[in-house]
Amino acid sequence: MPVQSDVMIEDVVYQNPLLFLKIWEIRSDKSEDGTSGSPDPCLWHYHKEVEFLAIVDGMLGVQTKHDYVALGPGDVMVLGSSQLHRTHKAAVGELKYVVFQVDLTQHFDQSTLPYLSSFSELTEPLSKLNYIFAENAAARAQAHALVMNIYTEALQRTRGYELAVSSAIKQLLLLLIRSDERGVLGGVQDADLLRLRPALDYVDRHLSEKISVEDVCAVLHLSYHYFIKLFKKVIGLSFIDYVNYKRVKTAERLLLTQDLSVTEVGERVGIPNMAQFYKLFKRHNACSPKTFKQRMQSGGGPASREAAAGAD
Repeated sequence: MPVQSDVMIEDVVYQNPLLFLKIWEIRSDKSEDGTSGSPDPCLWHYHKEVEFLAIVDGMLGVQTKHDYVALGPGDVMVLGSSQLHRTHKAAVGELKYVVFQVDLTQHFDQSTLPYLSSFSELTEPLSKLNYIFAENAAARAQAHALVMNIYTEALQRTRGYELAVSSAIKQLLLLLIRSDERGVLGGVQDADLLRLRPALDYVDRHLSEKISVEDVCAVLHLSYHYFIKLFKKVIGLSFIDYVNYKRVKTAERLLLTQDLSVTEVGERVGIPNMAQFYKLFKRHNACSPKTFKQRMQSGGGPASREAAAGAD
């Protein structure tokens, strides 16, 4: 787990490489002061694995780019792949919760592949599904029980536990799909997504360089007009807007997890022109990169972020 200054990038080491997951329990002593800002909150971090938090005892504060929530016993929260977040003990007393990190894409087989695109997170993090746990008590209780069951099975490793864990993960996915009344998991046609995958991979590989529509069309062997129409239909964004979205998301992570200047971050994400970088960043975040970093590194609650907002 590389650490730089006051931030870190988390490299998840799977407890079972074939299950593509890590799950463990975190405990905090009753004597520790859990008031705002103490003890020190966890550093901003992210990982490619989706993360579920299941609270057993006490209060856990969780901050993401847009929200701060305090979770109590029985609560569950999901954090999307590569989503920036940090946590801290939110109240005096014992704190106990389970952290479950998993590469969900590895748990789809031929029969369930049509649902893979629902969890692709191409433009929206899975954290948007947390409305389910906030509004649906039955779904929240079921999700909490499934995470705790996965933890017990992974801890005890009784013969056949791999089947039990795999089954529980699929039940968790099914719960999210059937409880998603807002259509967050609408998904796209997998055949179209598969067709565009080389374009998405090309963007990821060349994000620090100039990316043209013509270059990607050549990779896919598609005409310019057909490609831009197909991309907008499948992804929901124009190709240029998607590239800019990826650049800003990468810039956000670099600002919080690397000791780089704003200029260096702009260059790393393929926007060496600072005026253009600032304009694009402010379009997505309504603040400058510098203010974004100050805001996100300030205290754990919404009030501190609002205080930092006045810097622009």
